[in-house]
Amino acid sequence: MEQHVLTIVCKINPTPEQVVKIEATLQAFADACNYINEVVDPKLTHNVTIQNQVYREVRERFGLAANLAIRAINRVSSNRKTAKRMSKPVKKFSPTSAEYDARIFSFREKDWSVSLTLVGGRERFLVDVGSYQKGKLSGFTPTSATLVKHQNGTYSVNIQVKNDAPSPQESSCVIGVDLGRRDIAATSEGESFSGQQVTEIRNRYSRVRTSLQKKASEGTRATRRRARQILQRLSGRERRFQSWVNHNVSKHIVGKAKQVGFSIAIEDLTGIRERTNQQPRNKTERRRSNSWAFYQLRQFLDYKALDVGVEVKKVNPAYTSQTCHKCLHIHPVKGKSYRSGKTFSCGYCDWKGDADLNGANVIKLLGLSVNQPGGSYPSCELGRKVEYFQLSLFDWVQGY
Repeated sequence: MEQHVLTIVCKINPTPEQVVKIEATLQAFADACNYINEVVDPKLTHNVTIQNQVYREVRERFGLAANLAIRAINRVSSNRKTAKRMSKPVKKFSPTSAEYDARIFSFREKDWSVSLTLVGGRERFLVDVGSYQKGKLSGFTPTSATLVKHQNGTYSVNIQVKNDAPSPQESSCVIGVDLGRRDIAATSEGESFSGQQVTEIRNRYSRVRTSLQKKASEGTRATRRRARQILQRLSGRERRFQSWVNHNVSKHIVGKAKQVGFSIAIEDLTGIRERTNQQPRNKTERRRSNSWAFYQLRQFLDYKALDVGVEVKKVNPAYTSQTCHKCLHIHPVKGKSYRSGKTFSCGYCDWKGDADLNGANVIKLLGLSVNQPGGSYPSCELGRKVEYFQLSLFDWVQGY
């Protein structure tokens, strides 16, 4: 059974004396990470190998508790592995967070408080919890957390609660979900989530950001400082808006799938940003494609589905937007498509309709083929469709 990890954000209100210790801890943790990253061979990514080289020196140099030093080593190790997959160097670590495990962190439900090991000793903090946090934390003994300093100067302890996710519900039916810009998401059930309002708000943020960036580089000293502050606040506001929209869209799709007992199929878009950025596009199109958090939406779908026992299948995105879901034909001329903007008009079977709905239905068919490869399908007709789709797609690709 797969384990489900939920992060509960709990605000804390430290005293001035505790703030000094928190700041010292965050700075020492970041300095330790930067030191480890500088002195250890960049090719080394395994945490145990790095630990054998620098553990003792990190403890002595930065005054960190044993487990904080281990957590710093692990952070460098995980960041290096991520950077290696993306072929990018590890950036400088900032004093904004530090990770804790069971030896240096504890949660006490009776008075809703947490205890953290800081530079200078152990400190206990009361946490601000609402009904949501209480419901998620009651009855659990969490063993890990992250101390976080936010941009507005407040602090929180992000507590990780681990429990066993329910087994995925068995289903022979699938909801296909097509993600895009005009419609943030469209499902094979005929539902769509318009991106018009989202596009307007993102364009407005872009215009304001361009104006502020100009002032931040050309204005007086006070104007530049004020423009940078507003830019920072604007970035957080746009990020929160994206999260709010993605939460609502993913919650509705997963709730629908749970209600009707279906699984969910989405495209595996790993590396899509890097691939699309290689194509010739103007600046506006590049911004629109790169600024929306599609990866976050897929993450939200994954964890919300896992929480309620709905299976999410990742399918190959190749030709899903170019294939007719009715007859499973692709335009015979390479470089041309039956899709034009929001409309899909098949030249083989004459089906005409919404392009995103067509794409969602193709993804649904692929999800069914993943669900029961080579086996029985909900209907003989659908089985023949999936088999024909796989063969026709193979033949089309082989022709080039």
